[in-house]
Amino acid sequence: MDMANMCTVEKRGRVHLITLTGAGEHRLGPALISALRSAVATVRASPGAGALVLAAEGKYFSNGFDQAWARTVPLQLHASMRGAFRGLLADLIALPMPTVAAVTGHAAAAGCVLALAHDAVVMRASRGFLYMSEVDAGLKMADFFGEVLRQKVPDAAARRDMILRGDKMTAAEGVRRGVVDAAVDGGVEDVVAAAVATAEGLAARGWDGEVVAEIRKAMWPAVWGKVKDYGAEAARPRL
Repeated sequence: MDMANMCTVEKRGRVHLITLTGAGEHRLGPALISALRSAVATVRASPGAGALVLAAEGKYFSNGFDQAWARTVPLQLHASMRGAFRGLLADLIALPMPTVAAVTGHAAAAGCVLALAHDAVVMRASRGFLYMSEVDAGLKMADFFGEVLRQKVPDAAARRDMILRGDKMTAAEGVRRGVVDAAVDGGVEDVVAAAVATAEGLAARGWDGEVVAEIRKAMWPAVWGKVKDYGAEAARPRL
């Protein structure tokens, strides 16, 4: 697998920007999840990394798990895909720097969870929505998805409407509900620039990255408890 064909990593000042490349739906199958985890590991290992931004090209931020792939493989491989996604969330939670999602287009199901797993969410005002599609698609929702939504969608009615009614949340609604930090006018590059500026401001605070990661784990204990055994940190030797 060539990571460059799925995502890129570039440095903008103290911010590392990971971009899902291409005009497709950025479906989260094993290959893309692996590429993203490799990109996050690259950022983690980079000297002087101050913050992370995750963005995407095209109409979609991510349209969720790769259901087309899932329909062609044995059921046991579905569990491996979900496990890899748990690992990606664990890697983000344990990342020793602030994280910002630049939601440049639609973010559905696992794609919505991926966006919300960041410290801050900057979203395109004119296009795109946050959408938990499981109820409409007739699919069960993973338990750790529910925990992410519980932590990141503070309004109980909004959370119910997203999960049990399949309501699509726009950027303006997300800001009003305390889910989205900023709704940005313009196109993809405007959203990315705003997210990078937000991340640069956080990086400028000069916080101890390991402290940031430990506070994040303490702030989201239920989420961390469900994903930590799948992350890269779990594989590191303890000294």
